Amino acid sequence: MARTNPLQFIQQVRAEVAKVVWPTRREVFLTTVMVFIMATLTAIFFALVDLTIRSGLQGVLSLFG
Repeated sequence: MARTNPLQFIQQVRAEVAKVVWPTRREVFLTTVMVFIMATLTAIFFALVDLTIRSGLQGVLSLFG
């Protein structure tokens, strides 16, 4: 691999950073809201699954004891 001097490296880094498309404030806000909504829905789903399994297990165990 060819070695580059520090000046060339910095120029290459600046050129690559200039290619980056940064999200707008609105895109960041909407994405954050969607993450919170999906996390809440996932938490509710797993709480319901946990409740169902616990109720089923208690029903089965109450038959034996």
